[in-house]
Amino acid sequence: MSVQKTLFVSAALLATMFLCGCGVSGGADIKNTSTTTTLGQELKDLKDAHDKKIISDSEYEDAKERIIKQRTSK
Repeated sequence: MSVQKTLFVSAALLATMFLCGCGVSGGADIKNTSTTTTLGQELKDLKDAHDKKIISDSEYEDAKERIIKQRTSK
């Protein structure tokens, strides 16, 4: 009797986990971004990388435009 009860409880738990797992995503595509730095700090860090020759002039300009566009188009 104890083995049957254990199997029943295990099956019930597995079924519950399966059913809960199916409803979590629901096929929805959720995109959530969080920014912890300011626009000024990102631009300063980018300029520092450029000044240290870590990135080229064109990479600097492209990244600067991308950052400004992302941060101001909300």
